[in-house]
Amino acid sequence: LRSDSHTMPILRQSHSNRSHRLMTMTNRLWKLDRRRFLRGAGIGLALPWLETFASAADASVDSKKRFAAFYLPDGVPMPRVEDPAHEDWSWFPHGSGEAFRLTKCLEPLEPLRNNLTVFSGLSHPAVRNVHGHSNADQFLTGADTGASGDYQNTISLDQVIAGETGEHTRYSSLVLSTDGGTGSPRGAQTMSFNRSGQPIPAEHRPKRIFDMLFVKNGDRAARQLAMSQSSLDGLMEDARSLNRTLSKQDQRTLQQYIQSVRDTEVKVEKAKRWMNIPLPTVKVDHLQLDITPEDPRQYLQTMFELIFLAFQTDLTRVATYQLGRENGVGVSDYLARAVGFNLTHQLSHKTKEPGGWENFGTYCQFINEELGRFAAKLQSTPESGGDSNMLDNTVLLFGSASSAFHLSRNYPLLMLGGKNMGYRHGQYLKFGSGNEDHQLGAGIRTDAGWRGEMTWQEEPLSDLYLTILRRFGIEARQFGGSTRTIDNV
Repeated sequence: LRSDSHTMPILRQSHSNRSHRLMTMTNRLWKLDRRRFLRGAGIGLALPWLETFASAADASVDSKKRFAAFYLPDGVPMPRVEDPAHEDWSWFPHGSGEAFRLTKCLEPLEPLRNNLTVFSGLSHPAVRNVHGHSNADQFLTGADTGASGDYQNTISLDQVIAGETGEHTRYSSLVLSTDGGTGSPRGAQTMSFNRSGQPIPAEHRPKRIFDMLFVKNGDRAARQLAMSQSSLDGLMEDARSLNRTLSKQDQRTLQQYIQSVRDTEVKVEKAKRWMNIPLPTVKVDHLQLDITPEDPRQYLQTMFELIFLAFQTDLTRVATYQLGRENGVGVSDYLARAVGFNLTHQLSHKTKEPGGWENFGTYCQFINEELGRFAAKLQSTPESGGDSNMLDNTVLLFGSASSAFHLSRNYPLLMLGGKNMGYRHGQYLKFGSGNEDHQLGAGIRTDAGWRGEMTWQEEPLSDLYLTILRRFGIEARQFGGSTRTIDNV
């Protein structure tokens, strides 16, 4: 969770304006702290929006714009059209516009079709000739990070948005990844970069993230929590007292919310096993690790649930989650064990073996199941102070900086939600020309493919990013080298 100088707005302000803004923010946080936290034994649980305490300003749905980005390493399945696997396991849908059919890779998102847009033909021009293993760093920045030599990145899309929305929340952004930390240049383990282009460390420990929802005052409170059966036990007296002052609707909201936090706490405890998985050394066969299918699935669900809680309580309105590092490095390489495979990265290299495309596609299907579960929960949760749901005010961006076998072109991308920001969904948008069927570079199995000459046209992905910024009311003149927006999204 971020609330420091990494997420300050880009535009400078005068000293007097900054002082006034700081005083205003301090007063706002004091009021927020008094009114929206349950108290007990030195801890505080952030509450969701409650109509009983709402002011006209609190009830403004327009102010609740949220953004979350998710990164999938190692690309996606793209069998050639003559391959029998193309019909079911090519990641990109068949058809175009509103007349498209999701393959089995994206099939879990079918119930969200009216809140979904799939994109193809978009990529970052500066790195189209760089191997996909080196490209996660620039996914949200569009910077020319290059293949080797000097390294310089720029601010990421999420941090520009956080500079705008962060003044309304306790934390400017939530930066997560499965592997944690920053990684290395061209081997990022975080999607987020500050205004100087420096990586913002990602958190990967669910217990630490969960504890950020609680205010702990001193070691004594921490010890009390450690001895409790549940972190929430000490809050129940305050919750019962508060409940007597609430409307019937707010009483139901509070009860459902506390149960949701309890359920997440249980998941956090189960996820500890995942965090204790020993990383292999060079001479260790890490295929024999005792990892059950439940471990990675439980971990992924927990991370999505923590983002949901942070959004529901308005602790932050911006989140990023990098599911894994490129090139199969770190604990994220074990995520595929949720669906019966040993290592995730190997799936992208074994597509030509019997059942290879289906295996790779089955993993993508699993990831989309969890993404869909998260989006559906946002959709089923009423928005605070309005008639819509949380998904209508939340933009979810999901994608990868490589497509077929680490090819840094034709990024697989999709967007969910944000209808209250003017997004039109239920469509598959193709950009560029000459590769409408995604067969140029599809099915390659060696590094010769990414080095190949680009004989087709693609559009800059940052056109979409600039569009997202404008929908947030951020009047940026350019982003990632793009000065154009996309009108039909």
